[in-house]
Amino acid sequence: MAPFGVLAVVAIALAGCGSSDSAVTAPTTTPVTTTTTTTTQTTNPPTGPIPLLPAVLFAYSDATSPLPAWFTANGPGGSVIADDNTPATNQTTDAGATLGRVLFYDTRLSSTNTISCGSCHVQSLGFGDTARFSTGVAGFTARHTMSLANARFYKRGKFFWDERAATLEDQVLMPIQNPVEMGETLDGVVAKVSAASFYPALFQAAFGSTVISSNAISLALAQYVRSMISSNSKFDKAFVGAGPPNFSNFTAQEQLGQTLFTGVAGCAACHATNAHVLDAIHDTGLDSTITDIGTGNGSFKAPSLRNVGLRASFMHDGRFRTLQQVVAFYDSGVQANPNLDRRLQNTDGTPRRLNLTQPQRDALVAFLNTLTDSTYITAARFSNPFPKP
Repeated sequence: MAPFGVLAVVAIALAGCGSSDSAVTAPTTTPVTTTTTTTTQTTNPPTGPIPLLPAVLFAYSDATSPLPAWFTANGPGGSVIADDNTPATNQTTDAGATLGRVLFYDTRLSSTNTISCGSCHVQSLGFGDTARFSTGVAGFTARHTMSLANARFYKRGKFFWDERAATLEDQVLMPIQNPVEMGETLDGVVAKVSAASFYPALFQAAFGSTVISSNAISLALAQYVRSMISSNSKFDKAFVGAGPPNFSNFTAQEQLGQTLFTGVAGCAACHATNAHVLDAIHDTGLDSTITDIGTGNGSFKAPSLRNVGLRASFMHDGRFRTLQQVVAFYDSGVQANPNLDRRLQNTDGTPRRLNLTQPQRDALVAFLNTLTDSTYITAARFSNPFPKP
């Protein structure tokens, strides 16, 4: 690869930039803005690093990278099609997601020029983090970093553990403005991105205009995140041809775990479809007395289970360090509280106990590890395009 400026990724001359949103399609809702405190520290010079991009765009759109047939077909809990939160006004394109990829890894988006989206959402960890709380420009995040795999598929369309972002287009701008996480202002981001010579051509290719705005940044980042489809795990390899899946590639332990997952353990009732995405928010009885209200009354959204075995630290507060601890909790540790999800209750309202044996617990963990996608965590199209200093 070579620096973007010498590649034929887009065939336009670099042009001047502005902060107007008029040339770009708006998100479905207006991104939330907050007042933040920025610092004057600049680890990188104002122009910053230059990304290395391929001469031929990577495939991100449905046209060039179609969803796998077993995602669109009915799995446990249905098809992902019904859960797709992509707005008609921001369909993913190869050029849009390419711009989003560059922005995702660009440390210019933080006040100190040291933190990017990819600092907390780490590719090798399934775009999650193993730290209980991730490190930002001014301390630690308030909750555990959510994995981004298959984020496109969530019927409610809201983001963060507490669903405070109405859309993904809103969500991608909020960590930038958070004083602890990235600590920058949208005006500051637009100014720094506008100062980088390679960006106008990327915006032109993505949106037909060299205008750089927070709105366009939001659209591009959302396209990139929605392109993060994890679909090449050991589980996925059972889907060959047009017939039913053939799980002969599973060990006996993994097959037992899958049977428990879709059966008596009840996991698939919430972690649905063949993309293993959450159906809705839930109060899972983590505490008898609510310590974090989440979306209200202790309910939370959760990410897809894809690559869950890579990102130790689980739940919104990262309280569990291993999958064994998570399985043990759902087996015998669910706490009674007034808002406990009905699927975790007995008929008399008490917390349900699965009474699993240790081999059954181990089997569930083994099945969850079949959802690790080595292609996804190493794919060049999802990797950091900026050379290491």
